[in-house]
Amino acid sequence: MPTPPPTKRASTRIACATHSAPVLRAELEALGWGGEGMEFQEEHPTYLQVGATLEQAMELALRLRTATQVMWQLARFRCPSPKALYKEVAAYPWEDLFHPPPHPDAYLTIRAATDTPTIDNQMYPALVVKDAICDRMVKKTGARPDAGPERRGIVLSLYWKDDRAALFLNINAQSLSNRGYRHLPGAAPMRETLAAATLLAAGYDGSTPLVNPMCGSGTLAIESALIATNRAPGLLRPDYAITKTNWDINDLWQSTRARVKKEGARPSGLPLPPPAGEGRGEGSSTYPTSSSSYSPPASSSPHPIIATDHDPMALHAARKNAQAAGVEHLIKFIECDFRQTPIPRAPGHIILNPEYGERMGDAAELEATYAAIGDFFKQSCPGWTGHVFTGSPALAKCIGLKPARKRPFMNGPIECRLLTFELYTGSNR
Repeated sequence: MPTPPPTKRASTRIACATHSAPVLRAELEALGWGGEGMEFQEEHPTYLQVGATLEQAMELALRLRTATQVMWQLARFRCPSPKALYKEVAAYPWEDLFHPPPHPDAYLTIRAATDTPTIDNQMYPALVVKDAICDRMVKKTGARPDAGPERRGIVLSLYWKDDRAALFLNINAQSLSNRGYRHLPGAAPMRETLAAATLLAAGYDGSTPLVNPMCGSGTLAIESALIATNRAPGLLRPDYAITKTNWDINDLWQSTRARVKKEGARPSGLPLPPPAGEGRGEGSSTYPTSSSSYSPPASSSPHPIIATDHDPMALHAARKNAQAAGVEHLIKFIECDFRQTPIPRAPGHIILNPEYGERMGDAAELEATYAAIGDFFKQSCPGWTGHVFTGSPALAKCIGLKPARKRPFMNGPIECRLLTFELYTGSNR
């Protein structure tokens, strides 16, 4: 089987949700990127691009908490027309990358994003790439791979802007937000990558208690346990597209997984991702670039993680999901109204993701709930740092407290804010 050059560095595009790029950058900086020889090549609101070997790209897919895709560049070329696209794609040795059909992994999925005046149909470039690959495979092997949208084999991403195009091999295929532990999703669950991004942006690093009232199916609590114990989230999922190639990389993949499992989400000696920045006001997303004052926590969290919900079915789902993630023993689940949530004596972070009337709940009925959140913060959580994730500015005002910070995030198509409140004892003056 052919083997890609193990030391070859190629542009690696790391995708994330809109507004999550500053948190993703902080994760990458904690892994060493941004320094000499490992500079950022490109930054965008929905991705960052770095130079990486294939082994490093595999590590990123396993370690990163806020990334949704890790893609390793196979080819970059001038592309003034669809004809040129076909010619350049057909010149690549796809017979080395694909198992010979009808092997079950000889399945192709193409994702394309184009911004060029020569294209007015966004589906057409993907069709051109598919035809070029299949035509070459027929010529070289006598058979063509199956193709479709299922992402169960090799997944390629085409990015074509003006007269330049690049083809990337997706390391993971299915989004990295699908950790594999959420067997019971509950109602309107938060994506795992979004939950991790909000926790890191809030400044949570596992060195203080975390309380999560209204925990729902438990995503925030589970992600906090993974952060606190330095567990790489990508190890929870068994399926990666990179293992579907014909390249002789099984030993490299297994050794990479073993090393990441031993080291956790950060290699030994590297600091935690930096906490949220001190930017103030609407839309602030400033994050510090130094985290030298932090050290990785122990493998078991010494600080409590408490998750509560008044719905017994939600708590059942949260427990099952935590069990699947291997962190059930680290989270104390309690059935109660959020206002009865027990607060540890040592201060830490308390975070809520209440309904906000977009996907569930009635906005008018939720006004009283948001007002009660404000009262709960004031009466039960002095000395703590409170956070509310919401997609309703009108309901946020009902909390009755002035947020110290507002950070934008996208929850699917809904623009949301993570509101942070410094909960002083007595007057903040």
